[in-house]
Amino acid sequence: MQKQALGKGLGALIPDLSSLDDKERKALGISEIALDKIIPNEYQPRKTFDDGKLKELAASIREQGVIQPVIVHRTAGGSYQLIAGERRWRAARLAGLKTIPALVKEATKRELLEMALIENIQREDLNALEAAEAYKRLQDEFKLTQEDLAKRVGKERSTITNFLRLLKLPEPIQSAVRKGEISSGHARALIAIDDPARQMDIFRKTVGRGLSVRDVERLAREKKGKPAHRRGGGGHPTGAVSSSLSSIEERLRQFLGTRVQVRMLQDGKGEILIEYYSADDLERILEIFSEIEDGTR
Repeated sequence: MQKQALGKGLGALIPDLSSLDDKERKALGISEIALDKIIPNEYQPRKTFDDGKLKELAASIREQGVIQPVIVHRTAGGSYQLIAGERRWRAARLAGLKTIPALVKEATKRELLEMALIENIQREDLNALEAAEAYKRLQDEFKLTQEDLAKRVGKERSTITNFLRLLKLPEPIQSAVRKGEISSGHARALIAIDDPARQMDIFRKTVGRGLSVRDVERLAREKKGKPAHRRGGGGHPTGAVSSSLSSIEERLRQFLGTRVQVRMLQDGKGEILIEYYSADDLERILEIFSEIEDGTR
């Protein structure tokens, strides 16, 4: 089903200025605004800006000018607050510019947060924790369900759920994700560990040894003490069968967005255990199966 996502129209608001003359810019409502009259968006989800990339963008701006305008809205005090384009604004200041082309747009509090979030998500500028915190803020401030939130930002509900789950991790692990010391894949594998002490132990091993996501998932299963096995005296599965089950588990985990275990029983039978972490998460998984049954997935 087509999602009504505010983000789909954001790109259309930011024209390419390189082929526009002054008359065309004016017709689009684009004007030059003093950089010192523009303030950052207080709802900007992005907390860190790569200095090296900002310098590269500043060098490009010195050479070619600002290719896309920033989007701002006028405040009560006569200044302008950014809606989208903070990297361009920062780089323009770094390049020594006094003004920047800007499109003035009226925006509500919700639109300020949504558009700042969406611009960064579409450009893949947010780390996983920044995205998770922004989703949570949108959800809390505007009383949105996960389904509502997914529609607003043009993402699958399972994606939103997986991001929000990252906020349940201990602060040291969250900090490592923000700093890029571990990936969001590592973090999702660590979420599956119920025991906080074991979780931190595997986290420290992950950072110290540079473990892969697959390594962390394997350690998480071992620490839980739930290796795949036969019941009723059937013995342990062979290496080939165990590898096959692990592959199936991984495919199901990726598809369902949660931890899945495939266990062998007797006489060629088995069971599939699918974990969920809240009533919303269970509903999300059930929706996936409903879509399969309806033939829409």
